[in-house]
Amino acid sequence: MQQYAGPAIVCAVRPHGEAGAIVRCMTEAHGLLAGYVQGARGRVLRPVLIPGNIVRGEWRARVAGQLASLSVEPVHSRGHLLGEPLAAAAIEWACTLTASAVPEAHPYPRLFSALDGLLAAVELAPAARGWAPAMARYEALLLSELGYGGDDLVAGEGTAAALSAMAAQREALIEHVLGEKRVDVMAARERLVDRLKRAVA
Repeated sequence: MQQYAGPAIVCAVRPHGEAGAIVRCMTEAHGLLAGYVQGARGRVLRPVLIPGNIVRGEWRARVAGQLASLSVEPVHSRGHLLGEPLAAAAIEWACTLTASAVPEAHPYPRLFSALDGLLAAVELAPAARGWAPAMARYEALLLSELGYGGDDLVAGEGTAAALSAMAAQREALIEHVLGEKRVDVMAARERLVDRLKRAVA
């Protein structure tokens, strides 16, 4: 893939160089795509490149296999949720899991659609009860799409049912899809689980 333009969900932003960043986005047509964004940490682009935001991205690479340059235009921002601890933790985990587990440049349209729906639910629902089961089901779908089973383990609705399913899926995520990345990545999950437990208590 040397050139692509379309809607994308920002999943991870890693500083690179003095002002740029390597940005990983989930797309419907090509799955997870990485690109270098010049000026990503500047005043204009920093609020655009927040995990969970929707952008229109344009990737360009001179040759196949080269890290593409990426330009982005804002479509929909979820930056206002950064001040909401539970919603922010949910967005962080969903995006971190996607960026860490999904192979680059392989289309996963079901994952794209599910991630888009999950993030929209987190944004719209005032309480975790409205989206926690969707989070557990997203984990299960990701495991399934990557070839590791991932049966729907959510028995009922609500936060308690979601927490039970997430507990059952924890080892599969570590063993099958995260591997050596588990320490850094699972920290985001633990933050979310801790906040969900407090919401139930």
